[in-house]
Amino acid sequence: MNPSRRLLCLLFAALLAGCASTGPRDATPPIVFVHGNGDTAALWYPTVWRFETNGWPRERLFAVDLPYPQARTEDDKPQDGRTSAAENMRNLAAEVERVRKLTGADKVVLVGNSRGANAIRDYIRNGGGAASVSRAAIGGGVNHGVWAGAYLPASEFNGKSPFMTALNSPQGPEGLEVTPGVAFMTLRSDRFDKFAQPDGRWIGQPAMATHIGYDAPALKGAENVVLPGLDHREVSYHPLAFAQIWRFLTGKAPERTDVAAEADVSLDGRITGFRGSSPTNLPLPGASIEVYETSSQTGERLGAAVHAKTVGADGQWGPFRANAGVQYEFVIRADGFALTHVYRAPFPRSSNFIHFRPARVADADKDAASVVTMTRPRGYFGPGRDTMSLDGKPPPGLQPGVPGLSTAKLKLNESAPRGVVAIFNDQRVVARSWPLKENRVVFAEFHD
Repeated sequence: MNPSRRLLCLLFAALLAGCASTGPRDATPPIVFVHGNGDTAALWYPTVWRFETNGWPRERLFAVDLPYPQARTEDDKPQDGRTSAAENMRNLAAEVERVRKLTGADKVVLVGNSRGANAIRDYIRNGGGAASVSRAAIGGGVNHGVWAGAYLPASEFNGKSPFMTALNSPQGPEGLEVTPGVAFMTLRSDRFDKFAQPDGRWIGQPAMATHIGYDAPALKGAENVVLPGLDHREVSYHPLAFAQIWRFLTGKAPERTDVAAEADVSLDGRITGFRGSSPTNLPLPGASIEVYETSSQTGERLGAAVHAKTVGADGQWGPFRANAGVQYEFVIRADGFALTHVYRAPFPRSSNFIHFRPARVADADKDAASVVTMTRPRGYFGPGRDTMSLDGKPPPGLQPGVPGLSTAKLKLNESAPRGVVAIFNDQRVVARSWPLKENRVVFAEFHD
């Protein structure tokens, strides 16, 4: 771990101990984790692991896959493969009702990231959720928009849009921005949230003033927590964010923020695709997967596939019993996509949220002999903040400043397969390059 980040962790451990409350809490209510724009339930599996490590029952932890996770460009105009804010909220409401019936619980806890904040707040305020939700924790919430002005005036992410104006209108005698009767907590960065910036560089409008401050994720009436140095996704998925969520739910600090290993590891998830250019969380029937044990030194396969399956209508590619100490290569085949090789470090615990979405070869990459991309879905790469390398060099394409890219792509001129080492702080994944001419793409993916 980078020394500055280690110090930050130690400081927050002390802060958490000081923040511990003795107030009453439900012991283990069901928790529904809600992902952000274009994302999947898979982003939450390390957080779920941490809850399990601290004793929260696995059967009380749920992560929703909203079927069309990407927002419309303009909320009031239909757009194929995308959802309005109201549609996204209704999909969340359906999941909450499913969880309540399954568990018999009167109320659930909602934990969300980014666009997930809009669905959570809209459901609690306008969809009957005030009677079904006891607590809501929101990380990196776009609670006052990503911008506020004339640009895309009907966008769900415009702080002056009809949707956002109504969502933030005062509630109760104190004029709160949260719904009375439900406890809220927000988690935000001090100044490193790419979607809470004074200019629109991260939305492709660098010259545009957003009229949004660093504190835009905070809400009047919520417990508003700042996590210095963390980025837009880390304020939901980082161990420090987990610690704050645990404290908010239980009134005390967690015993640990690392992940305890299990003796038996079972993995499952779904293979999903796209509708047009928009990602979906819907099954991709007919896609297939092969899983290989690989060398943690070279990325080479250590034998034949240890698991193979062509997925059916439900898209489920498992279950697969994994070895907790082994690095794996997952190979996904699907019509219309490149043969997608995904390399992962060993899985310490079981999960049913290990999803895959095959990729296509980008036009800009077609001149390469091989392409290896290192990816960090639960956070962004911060040059100067993080220790990282790809094939022994600084990852290409990353710039200092606000962390905003979760991928770094290495284009190789050699077609002969070889090991490519990806490092992010204390994580290390060794991928194997594959020839692009065979329509193959490679990803080295970090858990955190």
